[in-house]
Amino acid sequence: MRFEPVVPKPGPKRNLPSRRFAVIGAVGLVLLGILFFRLWSLQIVTGDKYLAEANQNRTREIRVPAPRGSILDREGHVLVDNRTSMALQLDPIEIPTSVAERRSLYSRIGKVLGHDADWVRHKVQETKKNDPPGSPVTLEQDTPDDIVYYLQEHQAQFPEVQVNRIFVRKYPQGLLAAHVLGSVGEVTAEDLAKNPDKDLGAGDTLGKTGIEQTYDDQLRGEPGDTRLQVDSTGRIVSQLPSTLPKPGDSVRLTIDRQVQEAGEASLQSIGLPGAFVALDVNNGQVLGIGSNPTFDPSIFTHPLTQKQVDDLYDEDLGAPLFDRAIGGQYAVGSTFKPFTALAALDGGYITPSTVVNDTGSITIADQEFDNAGKQAHGPVDLQRALEVSSDVYFYRLGADMNGSRQLQNWAGDFGFGTATGIDIPGETDGLVPSPKWLNEAHAQEPKYYDPWVIGQNIQLAIGQGYFQASPLQLAVAYAALGNGGKVLKPELMLQTEDAAGRVLGENEPVVENTIPIDPADRSVVMAGLHDAAQSPEGTSYKVFGGFPIKVAGKTGTAERTGEADQAWYAVLAPYPNPEIAVVVTVEQGGFGADTAAPVALQVLQAYFHKKAEAVSGSSGSVE
Repeated sequence: MRFEPVVPKPGPKRNLPSRRFAVIGAVGLVLLGILFFRLWSLQIVTGDKYLAEANQNRTREIRVPAPRGSILDREGHVLVDNRTSMALQLDPIEIPTSVAERRSLYSRIGKVLGHDADWVRHKVQETKKNDPPGSPVTLEQDTPDDIVYYLQEHQAQFPEVQVNRIFVRKYPQGLLAAHVLGSVGEVTAEDLAKNPDKDLGAGDTLGKTGIEQTYDDQLRGEPGDTRLQVDSTGRIVSQLPSTLPKPGDSVRLTIDRQVQEAGEASLQSIGLPGAFVALDVNNGQVLGIGSNPTFDPSIFTHPLTQKQVDDLYDEDLGAPLFDRAIGGQYAVGSTFKPFTALAALDGGYITPSTVVNDTGSITIADQEFDNAGKQAHGPVDLQRALEVSSDVYFYRLGADMNGSRQLQNWAGDFGFGTATGIDIPGETDGLVPSPKWLNEAHAQEPKYYDPWVIGQNIQLAIGQGYFQASPLQLAVAYAALGNGGKVLKPELMLQTEDAAGRVLGENEPVVENTIPIDPADRSVVMAGLHDAAQSPEGTSYKVFGGFPIKVAGKTGTAERTGEADQAWYAVLAPYPNPEIAVVVTVEQGGFGADTAAPVALQVLQAYFHKKAEAVSGSSGSVE
């Protein structure tokens, strides 16, 4: 029997596409599982978080700056306040990134405002260049009502545009005390970097100069915010709970409005650059301070044109923005003589009865030094020398004190050569020349500085030569003479108040130095100044001879290279125990009695509410 091998039957062949489908299906199930768990996580685990973020995307927050506090004079009269203005602004976040869409937006907005697209583009570029990132682009302030209503009615067509109510500074007293009050401006990127501790944001305003800058923290207040719900087109749907801004505190100044008005008006009537300062001699409070020419502070509430900026600094127009009262540096002429006299008395170089024969000129070290007009006064003691302003007498004192620091030390004690510390920016130090300083300056720049010789001290004795001081520094020195030796820091801020008028803080007098002036020395100097103002032969008798309040005053006529003489006047009143010191200077004003003294008289008339009567005759001396 024959056996055949058993051959297994072949099984059914596998279909290759079926395997692929199985793999794909498995992968799909895995992905579906991942997607399911992701959706579950988004909706269940973190759903509340993303819902809140979605709601925030429909919420617009607008920072609301606080109204700045008011600035008041000492009696509470408003010098600076606020007014509301409707500002048309572009939200930088909403500006389209597409060039075509952006151009279309600028064109449509420009048409509403009466400008072309390039004008709007320039505004946007200027804001991006100068302001912090995210700053609103202010296209127009004080937007007319018809434009405001139109944009509100067509908000859906202009979702990028906001019309916000902002606060703008106003000045009820016009130009009064413009240099003191200062200005505010929109916060810049540099401001944010310099003030990281302040709650500042894009679009806020900050004090830039004057009192506005010094007391910005008190005046600025705390911003709030307005929260609005908007739809996808940017149209406002509803207002959400918001935070109200907290108004800034008010700052009450030491300024006496009547004194300030009298000083400014009198200076302006002369029509020459100059300045005046009035101080309370017992506490350093500034009763009045001004510089001429001045400017309209409201000019800074609007964008400035280049011409307006140029005019503010134009020296041919007197550089109106320059504050001569604190920043001007000048030779002060014979108004310096009282301090030369005190230095000489203290050093034993003279006594009150020391007599010098004033022949109108004197020769020292082969150089002739003359009185004004070479006028001779004959034998004069110290009191008489101050009355007639004998240069010869003080030339002798300058020569005698050369080789010591007696004159320089006493000048420094009275505050010359050092900033007074007044609470507004822009003050300069001044200069009391010494042999060491001048010889070093000569070594470095021999073309501009001479070496020290005896003539330098002679010139210093009458407030000339390289000596420089501001009107404020001279007023501080006269106040110290008036109160017996206390050099006081001049203060402009009297107190701060909240919105209800409650006093929050007060300034106290600050004594910077106490000078040990011998009462007898002070008495003879004050007597000489009284005679200079109100004795018939005094240098300012024609101005103060008929004033019913006794005063002690000194004229000064300072030489300036290439210019007419500068006029000065310094006065203390009432004599012999003064309350007020007034200093006035007029550039190119000639003799002190002709231009500066009449301004000082106007200030004192306003302070004392007394009028001077005309006197016959003229002063016995020219100064």
